[in-house]
Amino acid sequence: MSLTARDRIALAVDLPLPEGLAAWEQVAPYVGVAKVGLSLFVEHGPRAVEVFLQRGARVFLDLKLHDIPNTVELAAMRAGALGVSYLTIHASGGAAMIKAAVQGAAAGAAKAGHPAPVILAVTVLTSMDDATLAATGVARQAPAQAELLASLAVRSGATGLVCSAREVAAVRAQVGPGIVLCTPGIRPQGSAANDQSRTETPAAALAAGSDLLVIGRPITAAPDLAAAAKAIVESIN
Repeated sequence: MSLTARDRIALAVDLPLPEGLAAWEQVAPYVGVAKVGLSLFVEHGPRAVEVFLQRGARVFLDLKLHDIPNTVELAAMRAGALGVSYLTIHASGGAAMIKAAVQGAAAGAAKAGHPAPVILAVTVLTSMDDATLAATGVARQAPAQAELLASLAVRSGATGLVCSAREVAAVRAQVGPGIVLCTPGIRPQGSAANDQSRTETPAAALAAGSDLLVIGRPITAAPDLAAAAKAIVESIN
């Protein structure tokens, strides 16, 4: 399926819900996916998903599930039943956990009459660099760790991956076509990196092989949200 620029942008609505909805209304002509993260979901639960679905958004539920397989399967089942298009888990949870997430999400979606969401397995968080990994006992550098976890996740049934745009070309070469590659840490030219360590511009990320770009503060903190979103679409096109 050919994706438009709008399909390829996920707005991180990690704001108080009224502000998040107001932001979505402004950028909806240019952005197709609303990313509901932990802060919104902890505060509002399933309603944080439902209100964006009601406004025509496809929802990316970014919970980064990471627990024992049974717990993750049950949580993924509930998420699938909500009708989300994407659900994140941590690839570092291991093969059994990844398989449980895929099974749970598919079962929950089928029971509720929804398509199964894409399970996006997070490889290495874009806030982490080699030194941060080393401090947690991971000897590999970030690109090598991302590739290892990408391979594990795909072998275990994940239909998508989250990785830095700096690693997306190597990951794409490794996993081939058909796997959705999602890249956070996207920063248009001239934007502040904030707490991200491995960033890239929208056009460069897509050229490297990304399918879905997660963009938050470069849009939500802009003086004119619609203009910022439109500029990103134009840079992609």
